This record gives sequence, C-alpha cells and structure tokens, in this order.
Amino acid sequence: MNKIFPQGDGNGNAAAGTKALPGGEAGFGSLCCSRRGACLSAFLLLLLVTLAALIALVTILGLPPRTPGVQTCVTLMNRTGFLCHDRRSCVPASRVCDGVRTCAQGEDEDEAMCRDVPQSLPSFLMARCGDPTSWIYSDQKCDGINNCGDCSDELSPVTACPPCGPGWWRCPSTVFKYCDCIPRVLCRDHTQHCSDWSDEYSCPGP
Repeated sequence: MNKIFPQGDGNGNAAAGTKALPGGEAGFGSLCCSRRGACLSAFLLLLLVTLAALIALVTILGLPPRTPGVQTCVTLMNRTGFLCHDRRSCVPASRVCDGVRTCAQGEDEDEAMCRDVPQSLPSFLMARCGDPTSWIYSDQKCDGINNCGDCSDELSPVTACPPCGPGWWRCPSTVFKYCDCIPRVLCRDHTQHCSDWSDEYSCPGP
C-alpha cells in the first residue's frame, strides 16, 4: 500500500497535523545576532578601557622626551660643535666623547656614538690628517696648533686655512707645536720661535 504524505497548501504552509521544529530559523538567527552583538560590545568596551588607561598613564608620567638626531652647531668661538638635545647648548667637537658629560642629558657621551671612536663619530665632528690613519676633532683644524703632527691640519694641500689672525705672527716656526704662525705673545721674548728670527726683529709684539 502506498503512503500518502500530507501536502502543504499553495502558499507553502504546512498541512494540518504537521509540526514545525522548535526554535526554527527565525529563533536561530535571533540567537546568532544576539551573541554577535554581545561580542562586539565587549570588544568595544575593552578597547575603550585600554585607551583610557593609556591616557591616564601619559597624564601621570608625561610624554617621553623627544630625542632628535645628532646635529652640528657653531660655538661662540666660531668652531664646529655638537648640539645638545635642549637645542641651545653647543659643545665643542673636541669635548665630545671625552669622558665628561657636558650636555645636561649626557648625550655628548652617548654609548653608541663613543663606542668605536672615530668610526662611530658623526663625520662633522672629525677630520683626517695627511696620514689617513690619523685624525683630529674638527674644531682643532685651523686653530694654529700642529694637532696632526705634520701640520696637515694647518697647511695646504690637505687643509685650506685663512691667514693668521690678529693675535698671531706669520713665519716659519721652529717650534713643533706651531706651523706657519706663532702667537704674538712669543714675540720679543729673546727666544727664537721663527727660523728667520722675525719674531725678535720684525714682530711688533702683542
């Protein structure tokens, strides 16, 4: 015998005597939406709490100090210098990495910058001598002193320096410390400092 199954009507409604499953599609969709909404709300709440905590931490501790890159400056003696992080203090190049903290925050003795001198120094802080293996600080160039030991930091062709200043007398020096200029205070002191004796006979003195 063939079984006859009840058919729905033309509108798609189940025939009488059939039962719908409990918690049908509408109920299932509502449950999913409810759970998703709860998860989203919890996530947003956590995000807001984290943001509030960060704001409170910054308010209490303050913003971290801004660390600018290494920059050059000009000292009061018109020499190359190292600009401190306060943007006001200018440390002479030769006082960088000398073991003494001159900048308020000690950045002139920064470990990374001073780890392997002169290779770790910024290029503006150092100068090469005639002997490429020798170097000096950039503010020691053209200062009248034989810092390189061969006068290459004072004389051409390695270095182009301006003429002797008003406090100097130009002559071929017999003193290792000087090159082609000597301090005028050495003139007329009854001691030869120039190979031509001009410091004793021609130099007018200080």
